[in-house]
Amino acid sequence: MNLKKHPISFKRYQKAFNEVIEEIKKGNTYLLNLTFPTKIETNWDLLTIFYYSKAPFKLYFKNKFVCFSPERFIKIKNNKIYTYPMKGTIEAHIPNAKKLILNNIKEMAEHTMVVDLLRNDLGIVGKNIKVNKFRFIDKIKAGKKELLQVSSEIEATLNNWQKNWLELILKLLPAGSISGTPKKKTVEIIKRIEGYERGFYTGIFGITDEKTFLESAVIIRYIEKPNSQLTTHNSQLTTHYSLLTTHYIYKSGGGITIDSDAKKEYEELVNKIYIPL
Repeated sequence: MNLKKHPISFKRYQKAFNEVIEEIKKGNTYLLNLTFPTKIETNWDLLTIFYYSKAPFKLYFKNKFVCFSPERFIKIKNNKIYTYPMKGTIEAHIPNAKKLILNNIKEMAEHTMVVDLLRNDLGIVGKNIKVNKFRFIDKIKAGKKELLQVSSEIEATLNNWQKNWLELILKLLPAGSISGTPKKKTVEIIKRIEGYERGFYTGIFGITDEKTFLESAVIIRYIEKPNSQLTTHNSQLTTHYSLLTTHYIYKSGGGITIDSDAKKEYEELVNKIYIPL
């Protein structure tokens, strides 16, 4: 397949990045997941992408969008709830990649903040919260590349979750890894700085029998069919797109902390635009 990317300019990204850094300096946020839409062109339609993409969690929705997510949201089994925050990626081919990502101070701080946020989130719905695994490595496909992804496993105990499982999920939204901390204030900042509607992107999807298990994932690695007119503050994307099947919108981003570098974060946003075949 062919995949051509038309990301926002670095100048536009840096402006938003600088605004995030100012909010961090003011103490309004400590970690913020900054995302943007990218116009892409491909010779595959959404259903073909769904069938051929490889990911732990996949979703195709009414020829509107497709998602091939590597990130679980929550899992419930045997009256235990688990969450697996993912923060920190590096290309697997880089020499000493595992050591580099685990020793990176910025990545360590970002991951620690997300783990702390999700520990608190699980404390809202459960008890006996504990971190079973802290910063372990998974290998994931990223188009023709392989990435090392840093994750953790957090666990809590539930009582009678079957009676109010939907309410339980709503208490945990939005997912901490794609919003930030503190969550409420950070979401307000995201809406102002990003200047576009995320839509289904960074939501969640899943399955449950309402008795013994619930499995869910975060809607990232996401491609959608554009509207006839996409309205956003990004001048490169404020245009009329034809509804040809080869034109889509790919939404991506990454976590920003006080130690983040704008150029590297921009590169991460672009590098996350891929289809795992």
